[in-house]
Amino acid sequence: MMNISEKTLDFSGAVVFVAGGTSGINLGIAEAFSKAGAKLAVLSRSQEKVTAAIQKLRQYGSEAMGFSADVRDFAAVETSLRETHENLGDIDVLISGAAGNFPAPVLGMSANGFKSVIDIDLLGTFNVLRAGYAFLKKPGSTIINISAPQAYVPTPLQAHVCAAKAGVDMLTRVLALEWGDQGIRVNSIVPGPIEGTEGMARLAPTPMAQAAVAASVPMKRMGTTADVAKLALVLASPLAAYINGAVIPVDGGWSLTGFGDLMNKLSSQFKSSAQ
Repeated sequence: MMNISEKTLDFSGAVVFVAGGTSGINLGIAEAFSKAGAKLAVLSRSQEKVTAAIQKLRQYGSEAMGFSADVRDFAAVETSLRETHENLGDIDVLISGAAGNFPAPVLGMSANGFKSVIDIDLLGTFNVLRAGYAFLKKPGSTIINISAPQAYVPTPLQAHVCAAKAGVDMLTRVLALEWGDQGIRVNSIVPGPIEGTEGMARLAPTPMAQAAVAASVPMKRMGTTADVAKLALVLASPLAAYINGAVIPVDGGWSLTGFGDLMNKLSSQFKSSAQ
């Protein structure tokens, strides 16, 4: 029987920056790198969440720092990355995971609501990657964007997320082409339904809705933040040295089912409001 664990992947001394890394999937990724010996920097709009995340990461013996900033603010993002570089060194792993979402039909969504998600998800990813470029280790660094199945599965009540995440995946592919010759790999992870996250709580707010989502996954369960974090560790490791420009689902096969119809059927249970 094989004996393989996350401990097989050693990131001692590596510098990892996680935008959005103070909650949910992104915090789970930050924790996994911290346990593997990396030095962490996290960014979030909420100073309270930043403080809590730093405390949690330091429990694993990791050197950790954090910044309260909005990914929509290029200057603030750049400052955070520069301070990370000044204090921790060249960035080995840059992760862009900040995201916004609210379930709403197009006719129940204002232009401002649509723009808000585009700005957080797509513009925010551009800002993190564009500002981060100057501080990456070259060659040898890796960028991981956190996408969503809505990028390629048309989903009712998710027009804004569909558009934003499709843009994120295309940005991933373009930068894989533009930066590959400098030894920078760029990939996307596409989490499916992940239990215990704010996003899943918004899309399936009742136990009945959550059970329906889990039943719709070919593996008959929701994923965990650890499921996503394990792929992040692999993508950032030498095991993935020739993987560049990939968009990889971690969804138990959920995106194969065309879950848009399910989301439409569950729409009456969603806690939505026009924004």
